[in-house]
Amino acid sequence: MQKPFRRFELLLPTKFNNGLPVPNDEFADTLLELEERFGAVSSESQTIAGQWQHEGHVYRDESVRVFVDVPDTEGNRQLFIAFKETLKQGFQQIDIWMTIFPLEVI
Repeated sequence: MQKPFRRFELLLPTKFNNGLPVPNDEFADTLLELEERFGAVSSESQTIAGQWQHEGHVYRDESVRVFVDVPDTEGNRQLFIAFKETLKQGFQQIDIWMTIFPLEVI
């Protein structure tokens, strides 16, 4: 019987909240860290446009979607919760949108 998996999906902004571009090294380092930790990582080349509000200010983002499929364990969930805080600092963001989905691998 195959173990259950979860997909962790992150939207990484191409610009800091102050509007300056995020250096390519920040994306490369993030992908490398995920690949080294889990053995694989995927990302999409197109950007995703979005907007959101925080304390009366409207932010418009262009983000890159990154996703990792990992065994569904509490340890992996906690790792991503902590990793989100690291990403918020590295990408200089108020928040990083991260979602999880149950996966059935065939």
